[in-house]
This record gives sequence, C-alpha cells and structure tokens, in this order.
Amino acid sequence: MITMHGLRNVFLILCLFALIHGNIKAQVVYNLAQRIDVEPVWSGHPVGFALLTDAPWQFLAYYDAERNMTVARRNLNETEWTFKRLPTKVDWDSHNYVTMALDKDKYLHVSGNMHGHPLIYFRSEKPMDIESLQRIPAMVGSFEQRCTYPVFLTGPNGELVFNYRDGSSGDGNTLWNIYDPETKQWSRLFDKPMFDGEGLVNAYHHGPYVGPDGYYHLCWMWRDTPDCETNHTFSYARSKDLRNWENSKGEPLTLPFTRTTGEIIDDAKPGEGLFNPHQRIGFDLQGRVILSYTKYDENGNNQVYSVRLEEGRWKYHQATDWSYRWAFQGRGSVPTEISFGAVEIQDGRLVQTYSHRERERSGRWFLDETTLKPIERAPPPAAFPREVGAIEMDFPGIQARSAWDQTDLGRPHQKGDVRYMMRWETQGTNRDRPHAQTPPPAMLRVLKLESSH
Repeated sequence: MITMHGLRNVFLILCLFALIHGNIKAQVVYNLAQRIDVEPVWSGHPVGFALLTDAPWQFLAYYDAERNMTVARRNLNETEWTFKRLPTKVDWDSHNYVTMALDKDKYLHVSGNMHGHPLIYFRSEKPMDIESLQRIPAMVGSFEQRCTYPVFLTGPNGELVFNYRDGSSGDGNTLWNIYDPETKQWSRLFDKPMFDGEGLVNAYHHGPYVGPDGYYHLCWMWRDTPDCETNHTFSYARSKDLRNWENSKGEPLTLPFTRTTGEIIDDAKPGEGLFNPHQRIGFDLQGRVILSYTKYDENGNNQVYSVRLEEGRWKYHQATDWSYRWAFQGRGSVPTEISFGAVEIQDGRLVQTYSHRERERSGRWFLDETTLKPIERAPPPAAFPREVGAIEMDFPGIQARSAWDQTDLGRPHQKGDVRYMMRWETQGTNRDRPHAQTPPPAMLRVLKLESSH
C-alpha cells in the first residue's frame, strides 16, 4: 500500500507532471533559489523521508546509503549538515517510512521503520538537538510489539499526539498517545483503542483533518486479511477535541470503533473495489465536508465517488465514468494505476487532481458545484523547476521522489512564497520484495523554491 507520506505528495507529483508534459499555465511559478546537497541515500525502493523546518534550523529524517535511519540538521543560513545515525536499518519494505515532530518545548521526536515490529522511537534530550537523540524503549509500555504507521499530529491546544497500529493487516487496533512536555511522558489519549478489529479485521484510517467548521474529520475502511482486495465498509466520524467523537448529526459515538459502529458511509463488501490508500477528505465553498473514495461500479470499472454532507444528510455523487478496471489484489506495497486528490478550492471553484493509466496521465478538474462531476480541465495551482522531476541516475526503473517540508503541508500556494522540498531517486515499488538489481545511492537534496511576485 502507499504510505501516508506518499499520499501527502500525490498532489506534488501530479502538478509536476502537468508542468513538464502539459501546456496549461500554472497560477504560481516557483524558481529554484538554492540547491543544498545532503548526502547519498538508499535508492533500492521508495520509502518515505521527512523534512521539517523550524527557523533557524532545518531537519531531515531518512535512510542513508547503508540503510541506516539518519537525522540531519543545518542552520538555514548555512549549507553544511550535521548527522546522527540511529541504530536501525530499513529492509525492502516501503511501509517503513520515517516521521518526526517537535513538541512545544522544541524537543525532537522521531519514529519509523516499523511494519508489525516493536516500537522504534527516539527523542532528543536537548531542544532542537539531534546529537542528543536517544532511543526510548517504550511510550506507554503496552501494545507496542507490532507497530505500524506511526503518525505525529497536533491537538487542538498544541498537544503532541501520536497514533499507530498495533497488530497486522487484517488483525489490528489503532492506538493514540498524548505527550506531556512537563513530565516528558506519554499516556493514552483514550483508555481503549480508537479502532478495534476484534481479532478479525483492522481499520485503515485517513485523517483527522481540521475543516473550516473547526471539526477534526476522520474516515476509514476495514480490511479482513492482508490482501488489499478485502477492504470494506467505508465509515466516518468527527470531533472538536480528538477525545469526544460524533457522527454527522452530532450524536455521540462510543469508542472503540468496530466494524458495526461509527457512521457507515458505504457498506461496500470485500472485492467491491474499496482501496485503503484512496480515501480523501475535502471541503466545498460552503465549508461542507466531502469524502472521496474509489470502488467498482455496476460494470466492474473503477470510479471516483464523492459523498457530501448536504442539509444534514449524505448525498452520493459518482464523479467519473471510466471504462477501465484496475483489479488490484494481493499483499505488499501495491503499484497504483489510478489516483486522485481531495476536493479543494481554486479560484473560487471546486477542483480535484487525478491520475489514470488509460487517460491523460495526470491533471486537475474543475467540478460542478452541484453534481461534483468534472466539467473542464483546471490549471495546476503551482509549477516547479524541471529539476524537481528530472531523472539524474542512469539505471532501469529509476523514479524521482520528493516531499514537502511538513510545515508547508496544506498551505495554499501564493506569489512571493518561499518553500522547501526534498528530492531523491529510487526504484519503484516491488511489493516489498528485493529487486533483481540494486542501483547506486542517490543524492538527497533540499531545494529552496521561491515564487515570483
């Protein structure tokens, strides 16, 4: 499956392709202001890296040429990096991304390289200091032996929150922890899992994302086995504080969510085309939440569906009418043939990115505000230097990878903008199995981008 880091950068990939291969003028054009080499890194398979800037420092978390989890830091006024190698190495699993965050007191937290493995978590002993990173063997001390999908997020009062899956695909629970900067201790945000597979299934969730209504919006689907075609039952909940959850009518929901609780949006069965990386949360011009997902239509073709809360009820819209079936199945990191983004607002209109194997390879649609159907092609909101997507390495199957600075995620592009992204190159996914050949290490770079006024 695609990692959360990969999902966050689908938009960037689509916009890059539109810039390089299309002829639609972008609203904001970025120029390369600075290129900073970091060091050669692992390029055998894609796995998510992290970039975080908090002036005057910039941090990277990644796997070096020897597969060691590494954290690098530089002063924004300098180009030299300092490095901290951490005692864990990545294998051929694209689920094992690295993520990091700063707490209120600027202590650095790093986690990753886990796919059904014991918790891997590091915390600095000094603010903004990578040299003092130390492995913390436990956060809470229970249900930390089969961890996957670590995510740091910020609570409504600036709290540092961490969630992860305990268990395995088809048999797992989702747990949330909250950090106390005074005691430097973690505790459970809830006294029970948020999602409980009851030993039979596990939930794949998307979000939570804060909407214009001030709610945290969350959606998820369940899976019966490690095989991706067994996804089913697309569901939803919302919260003002991450602790108390309710359905779209404001009625309280009791944790943990199970297969029969939460608010079921689509009761699709296993084999009906729900794909867990394909869940998106967007909002329309009135601030109403829109949930987008894929499943098969009555003819067995993949379609994008958008469900909007209209006058207190969910209304279902089939956004596409594709005559193509991508029959995904099996285990491991699955190469995707169809992708799309959340419904967004551009120029006062609804817009959505898309990518399809048998259509134009990428682009953006303007959507009809009533039907949520595509009505015309839309320009990308931003265009980037060709260097971002250009391939440097001469090796079969090499692809460009890039990731935004975490502090820029979700921020609208505008003229006069300054942003950072990281880019490197790897082979493609291979369902988490070794490739026949391994390319040489690729240079990891940070690019400083500036848009013209």
